[in-house]
Amino acid sequence: MYEHDVIVVGAGGAGLRAAIAAHEEGADVALVSKLHPVRSHTGAAEGGINAALRQGDSWEDHAYDTMKGSDYLGDAPAIETLCQDSPEETIQLEHWGMAFSREDDGRVSQRPFGGLSFPRTTYAGAETGHHLLHTMYQQVVKRGIQVYDEWYVSRLAVTNHDDPEARECHGVIAYDIKSGEVEGFAARNGVILTTGGPGQVYDHTTNAVANTGDGAAMAYRAGVPLEDMEFIQFHPTTLPSTGVLISEGVRGEGGILYNKDGERFMFEHGYANNVGELASRDVVARAELTEVNEGRGIEDEYVHLDMRHLGEERIIDRLENILHLAEDFEGVDALEEPMPVKPGQHYAMGGVETDENGETCISGLYAAGECACVSVHGANRLGGNALPELIVFGARAGRHAAGADLGAAKITTGKTDDTEPGEVETPVEPGAVEIGDEDAVADGSGATLVDPTRTVESALEAERARVEHLLEKDEGIQQAELRAKLQQSMTQNVNVFRNEEGLKQALRDIRDVREEYQDVYVNDPSRTYNTDLIQTIEMRNLIDLAEAITLGALARDEFRGAHWRQAHQERKDEQWLKHTLLSWNDGTPELWFKPVILEGAEKEYEPKIRSY
Repeated sequence: MYEHDVIVVGAGGAGLRAAIAAHEEGADVALVSKLHPVRSHTGAAEGGINAALRQGDSWEDHAYDTMKGSDYLGDAPAIETLCQDSPEETIQLEHWGMAFSREDDGRVSQRPFGGLSFPRTTYAGAETGHHLLHTMYQQVVKRGIQVYDEWYVSRLAVTNHDDPEARECHGVIAYDIKSGEVEGFAARNGVILTTGGPGQVYDHTTNAVANTGDGAAMAYRAGVPLEDMEFIQFHPTTLPSTGVLISEGVRGEGGILYNKDGERFMFEHGYANNVGELASRDVVARAELTEVNEGRGIEDEYVHLDMRHLGEERIIDRLENILHLAEDFEGVDALEEPMPVKPGQHYAMGGVETDENGETCISGLYAAGECACVSVHGANRLGGNALPELIVFGARAGRHAAGADLGAAKITTGKTDDTEPGEVETPVEPGAVEIGDEDAVADGSGATLVDPTRTVESALEAERARVEHLLEKDEGIQQAELRAKLQQSMTQNVNVFRNEEGLKQALRDIRDVREEYQDVYVNDPSRTYNTDLIQTIEMRNLIDLAEAITLGALARDEFRGAHWRQAHQERKDEQWLKHTLLSWNDGTPELWFKPVILEGAEKEYEPKIRSY
């Protein structure tokens, strides 16, 4: 068994920043990741980091833009923390050597981004996430922080008290991809989940194959609520053949969207009369799909994004990698012709319920980054706000887990006096197939254990038995078949445009996949580099998260941010200024709500009509 003060699960932007912060507080910290850190999906982030750095800008303006972009579902304490801390964290990256793009006068460059009232997106060409990963990984190496790369964490070691809020997290269990061994990792102070989003729930996504929502699913089954899972961001500009992301930086630099008739439809069809292509992402994605659905799309599938007018010098200076992506994946020379683009699943606004210090309702368990919901993005994330979330809340979680006093959190976790029960009518029973089977208990132990070492040992025994069962079984159904069914249903039914019939069909499909998963087996019997085994374990997480997304979408009968309902074409502030939460509740998803916090430190954010 391995033992450290703080264990960080996942080594992308949030994980690296959390590990550095915990180390700076004097903790013995380790990163445990199924990928080498610089292969993490943060490296695919292209556009930049929002930070109020220049004269004429302010964190208050950034906070207002973020709250407006969230369609007033973000929590003010989280939003204000993000916007206050982002400048310092961004400058820290620069001091660590991050190669930000520069202006002629030496200042770091900032570009306009959708939904921003000031050009505050700080960037490194169109490879900002790549540079961020390498910069922070250098700091991890410099500090001698232990990295267990290619270790796949598949279970949390959590006590099994009846009340989830009485439970404690004492470590994790991980599978060594290189050797096939399953080992325990004990955490003396805390475990921080930084495992990224659930993009592989969909079949057209900008997310990497590794983005299977592992941390959120494990926390959910351990008893931590999932918050606002219905809010999935579909990025307006992805390449049709692959889902590869074309940065919002293209539009930030002046790129233009056209339909098949050559119309600049964001203006000409009235989707965003003031800012056009630089409207919020949910607005642009819906506009593109409306053009396609009304017969003005190209090949009935996509629209064109044109940046030729920017000129070769500017494109190569600021957007060079976009040229390579267009050429490599679509065979398009973007210096000479427009690029085909369409919306694709990109980001999850929801995730593990935390406070602004990264803490969950389970003692010793933290989350940060896309797998968490603090809630800083509410119903819709602004472009350029994901990377500051990683570094701001990754740092806060790392410090707090290591014992730093960050003051009392203003955001609560778990059930409190102001929460209310919820109901949603479903066509099938959601949750575990049989109450009492392995899926229905908290990942951790089968009895209420207090001793931390015994808790980890019990979880280790359970996970070793599970892996052996999967490897020894020689017939049944394979995960690839189930994954395709799940992804196709989610893409068909829980996409940009949603209706009750489609959401209920998705729940039926998810139920079928869950039942078939009981008969899953691993075709590859090998013990080393067994990707089939890993993907089979990941499949369980995709099922649980797909169901959570769909349940929240069915329950929320309004149109807010990225969540569009065909029969509910208005935002219902009197009814829905609240977060949706799902608790696993021993295998039966329980829906409940808590109010949005619109009161900031010095002002209250009043919901207004969101127009661009």
